[in-house]
Amino acid sequence: MDKKNYRKGVGIVVVNSAGQFFLGKRIGKESWQFPQGGIDDGESPEDALYRELHEETGIKKEKVEILTISNKWLVYHIPHIFQRSKRKFDGVMQKWFLLEFLGDNDDINLNATGHAEFDAWKWGDKQNAIDSVIRFKKGVYVSILDEFSDALERFKYS
Repeated sequence: MDKKNYRKGVGIVVVNSAGQFFLGKRIGKESWQFPQGGIDDGESPEDALYRELHEETGIKKEKVEILTISNKWLVYHIPHIFQRSKRKFDGVMQKWFLLEFLGDNDDINLNATGHAEFDAWKWGDKQNAIDSVIRFKKGVYVSILDEFSDALERFKYS
């Protein structure tokens, strides 16, 4: 990809029976986002999905069902002022998963692993998800929610 250094990762859209999306607020930040994270060496995207989901939300594999997976890897650039890690990446390329949440709110524990990444969570709608994410991820959110729109259609009538 044009000689840029992209970190491979997963993005996770969790939808409840009311058609609302899980949104987490990064610790100390004002933006909300879907769970996401990197793919470790030797790990498949699906393995990373379940690991990241549990690390960030406390939700276990048996409390979700995969509805669909993105057709392609979606990419966003990380402005240098937001770079935190020792390894510098120009951006992230993510395989996205749409999950139906089968549990209840008591299954959500932001500190399940003792290393919380979110300090709050909520259920939000599509517009709330797009409006409340940090600006450099907005395009990915619009794109993935559009790609998942057919699978999400059934939640509008529940």
